[in-house]
Amino acid sequence: MTKKPEFLAHLWQDIPASIVVALVALPLCLGIALASGAPLFSGIIAGIAGGIVVGFLSKSQLSVSGPAAGLTVIVLAAIESMPSYEAFLVAVCLGGVMQMLFSLTRSGVLAEFVPSSVITGMLAAIGLILILKQIPHAVGYDGNFEGSLSFNQEDGLNTLTALPYSIANSLTAGPLIIASISLVFLFWWDKARPKEGPIRFVPGPLVVVIFGVIMNELFKLVSPDLAIGATHLVQVPVSDGLADFAGQFATPDFSVIGMPLVWTTGLTLAIVASLESLLSVKAIDEIDPRRRTTDKNRELFAQGGGNLVSGLIGGLPLTSVIIRSSANVEAGAVTKTSTILHGFWLLLSVLLIPVVLNLIPLAALAAILLHIGYKLTRYELYRDRWKQGYHQFVPFVVTVGAILLTDLLIGIVIGLIVGFIFVVARNFRPAISVAHDGEDYLVSARRNLYFIHKYELQKKLSDIPEGSTVVINLNRAEFVDPDNFGIINAFARNAEFRDIDVSIRGQFGTKIDSLIEAPRKKVVYQ
Repeated sequence: MTKKPEFLAHLWQDIPASIVVALVALPLCLGIALASGAPLFSGIIAGIAGGIVVGFLSKSQLSVSGPAAGLTVIVLAAIESMPSYEAFLVAVCLGGVMQMLFSLTRSGVLAEFVPSSVITGMLAAIGLILILKQIPHAVGYDGNFEGSLSFNQEDGLNTLTALPYSIANSLTAGPLIIASISLVFLFWWDKARPKEGPIRFVPGPLVVVIFGVIMNELFKLVSPDLAIGATHLVQVPVSDGLADFAGQFATPDFSVIGMPLVWTTGLTLAIVASLESLLSVKAIDEIDPRRRTTDKNRELFAQGGGNLVSGLIGGLPLTSVIIRSSANVEAGAVTKTSTILHGFWLLLSVLLIPVVLNLIPLAALAAILLHIGYKLTRYELYRDRWKQGYHQFVPFVVTVGAILLTDLLIGIVIGLIVGFIFVVARNFRPAISVAHDGEDYLVSARRNLYFIHKYELQKKLSDIPEGSTVVINLNRAEFVDPDNFGIINAFARNAEFRDIDVSIRGQFGTKIDSLIEAPRKKVVYQ
């Protein structure tokens, strides 16, 4: 019997998951476009390109791309400083091409050097931010745009002050009822969802969205005071026809290609979008139930292709986005079919049913994001990092705090700095042990020996008394910096003048063996 291709074998999981992701992505695309000072539809275009183009090109099975909050400041400043939005689109295209070139230089490998404590800290921080920023939406406050991750908000408040302010000044019964019931259902569905039968494929978030629409329509009929106003509903631009819809797309003005500002903006977008995408993809690999690993170089190429297409048709720059990707995971997606389909659903829905989409309460979507936030920042994550020791816990907590109190990119940079400090500090721990029985000494490398271990090695060898028999054991070191071989060579040469017999153990190849220059008659290589 012929085995089904993976993208067909999991359609029953991927199709409903793709619908959930599309519903979550819609207000995020619109909110980020609004915050960026760009046409609202440009956010939808970026979401479509992120789904279809990046989905096809990427090898990530669960990552979902679209316009990202981390780029809003850069995009807003660029649009304001350029002659036109069409000129800005040239920078988006250039940024995409640069990302594709980054992939050819295998720059994606840099993501593998990010400490896991920073990655999990980023996930936990985004979870906390989702909780803190979605509670205001759940109670009826909409002063800040959907998808915001920055501490300071456009409404003059911040992540912490917006919470009590919204409860004190904007608490509205209708949104609160919908959000509360939806949230309770989502947690109940986690445990009650059947393991067998077709119902197991029904994602809770999709039920919540349908419930929210029905409840609000009932409010309008039964109790108008509870009905949710237009400002607290999804607000997709409605086209008068196919021609009007097509007119919302834009093309780059390549006449500005010679402007230095266009090139510097393109480079900035390429670097920042690449960093955010690589970290997001690595984070999504962490929460993938199947623990698959994404080809990071291919991901850069995919992101570049997505940005190139988005720029060519009038969209914002895009990255891999943790919020949408997490929604994809929680909705039960298995393959990238979900990502690709979500792009098609975005396109078809804004073309065919924008009026229906505009019936969705933001409170229902807030409940979904609150549920995702809880999953990302659950207590077990903090407990496990604590158990791993301070060298894991401190960078983790610093990353969480830095992202929460600044924004995603600044917080990640701070987390990376602290994480690397602890990595370096760990490498300063004793790497060499010395044991002896009378005049017999065993000097062992516990792990790889790098440049920073020179002093330790030299100190250990210099303390060995005259007349000793010394075995230098390097079997546990897969790598020994040449500078350390220089110290070993110097010790071995001096050994004959101190009546010391030296032998060196290690699995040396021809190349490594050539680095050992000690006198052969006095040194035995084992």
